[in-house]
Amino acid sequence: QVQLVESGGGLVQPGGSLRLSCAASGFTLDYYAIGWFRQAPGEEREGVSCISSTDGSTFYADSVKGRFTISRDNAKNTVSLQMDGLKSEDTAVYYCAALLGPATMVPDEYDHWGQGTQVTVSS
Repeated sequence: QVQLVESGGGLVQPGGSLRLSCAASGFTLDYYAIGWFRQAPGEEREGVSCISSTDGSTFYADSVKGRFTISRDNAKNTVSLQMDGLKSEDTAVYYCAALLGPATMVPDEYDHWGQGTQVTVSS
């Protein structure tokens, strides 16, 4: 079956770091644009970062630029999101998603979604 599984979430203090991983089963991520999204309770799901399947271009929400880095490891069939300088407002469930097409920050464009991993930034 086609599945995406996120891992690496947890509790971290403000200013700390986490590295999230998105692992694919049943398909190869090489051909897909991959996006990271997050959703806090009562809030809309928002795009965080995405990476192209063609030229490897990356995109970031203004709120995370300079702090988060997305990368692809085709050999492991995974995409990671390195999160540094975490703030309390980064607290949310983080989802990865895959799309057969150009990378976009619009969630409705994505074909496959993971179950999400909780990130909590608190002292």
